[in-house]
Amino acid sequence: QVQLVESGGGWVQPGGSLTLSCAASGSWLSILSISNMAWYRQAPGKQRELVADISKFAGTTNYADSVKGRFTTSRDNAKNTVYLQMNSLKPEDTAVYYCNFRSIKGYDYWGQGTQVTVSS
Repeated sequence: QVQLVESGGGWVQPGGSLTLSCAASGSWLSILSISNMAWYRQAPGKQRELVADISKFAGTTNYADSVKGRFTTSRDNAKNTVYLQMNSLKPEDTAVYYCNFRSIKGYDYWGQGTQVTVSS
């Protein structure tokens, strides 16, 4: 089993920045089996959507069109941690952000979620 702990959410004014972190702990075999890490978000009344993902080994990234050029995801495999740097934040970025680690067999682990609020 893998436990994911997120941190870094909060309130920020439009145009501001936040960095989210998600650290994995637990079974080293399960952590070893992780092949992809991702960030999702869910705004009130909306479906959860993929924001960004990154492959564990190659570091290949993908971003939703709505965040391209503003958000950057990265990982530190030695620390079993994935990050989401969010710049030029907009009110429409307000949501609960979840990290996701997926194993090579397709099993999903989820963080508890962290609230990001962008408002003036």
